[in-house]
Amino acid sequence: MQHAPLIDHHCHGVVTKELDRTGLEALMSESYLPPPTGTHQFQKPLGLAIRRHCSALLDLEPLASADDYVARRTALGSREVSRRLLVAGGVATHLIDTGHRSGEISTPEEFAALSGHAVREVVRIESVAEEVAASGVSAAEFPARFEEELRRRSRDAVGFKSVVAYRTTFRIEQTAPARSEVIEATGRWLAASEGRRPRLADAVIIRHGLWAAAGIARERRMPIQLHVGFGDPDVYMHACDPTHFTDFMRFMEAWGVPITLLHNYPFVREAGWLAEIFQNVYYDVGAILNFTGASSTRVMRDALEMGPYSKQLFSSDAFGLPELHYLGVVLFRRALSQVLDEWLRAGDCGTRDVEEISHAIGHGNAARIYGLA
Repeated sequence: MQHAPLIDHHCHGVVTKELDRTGLEALMSESYLPPPTGTHQFQKPLGLAIRRHCSALLDLEPLASADDYVARRTALGSREVSRRLLVAGGVATHLIDTGHRSGEISTPEEFAALSGHAVREVVRIESVAEEVAASGVSAAEFPARFEEELRRRSRDAVGFKSVVAYRTTFRIEQTAPARSEVIEATGRWLAASEGRRPRLADAVIIRHGLWAAAGIARERRMPIQLHVGFGDPDVYMHACDPTHFTDFMRFMEAWGVPITLLHNYPFVREAGWLAEIFQNVYYDVGAILNFTGASSTRVMRDALEMGPYSKQLFSSDAFGLPELHYLGVVLFRRALSQVLDEWLRAGDCGTRDVEEISHAIGHGNAARIYGLA
């Protein structure tokens, strides 16, 4: 399989400060807490994958010990490690979600300088709402100000992102709320947040944001990304099955707004089914390939089981560590190649099919729905 250029349709920046081992390992986990005493984050599939695939780029032997890896990483420095790993990934374009812990990671401009790759922004809806709420706006002013800020912030963006599954789960009402409902909910939210940064977890306000963003996306022909499943400990996994959000997807199908389902673990098959039945639904397996490491080909098999090849996308969902960006590419290419090679050997597809599928998932589908050349 030829290595065609990739579009990483969902990722984040990298840390710019120097990391000690504690800081490095914190970015290797979705947990809020460190591992139990006497253990460490290299003792899992992701840690093994970092030692296996990233060591050589830091001038180490593959599978160098965790101690040697951390020591070499520290000696090189954060900027040099990021440069080596990002350049080696060879991604053509990164679509960066700038709404998560943005003060701790590189800006899109810094990321582009480090990687030498093209970068475009994806606007996180809930983060914009929180910024507007923190600006001193009144509850009555909030709905219009929020919509205005979404429009302003997305002027040069290629899409929106929502973490509704994190904040409320998908098991909520999915119609657009009345403005009076939004004002009432905002009043409660602002009162409860007085004196601290507001964190949006109100379903009414989140629904307002989704529908306001959808209106802009409809005008500008942009997708809306939805986080699904796998994530931080505040996810109630059973209620983050994307099939719970079918009504919203149906509304967006009528509007012609693409919905991209991110990560999807353990709901990979559900995401593939939704992409099969809805014209506007797309999906990826994102960070799951990194976290499953040596078993990532099994995840890719599930992703290719039913979903149309014209609907699957590549993403790393890398945050903070350049290792996650690099691994996202390496494990995606390996998993996809292994599955398609199996099909080819069995006579279930031809070489032209392999090239078509690889290009569609790695580049073509994202270029089409995000309006990229």
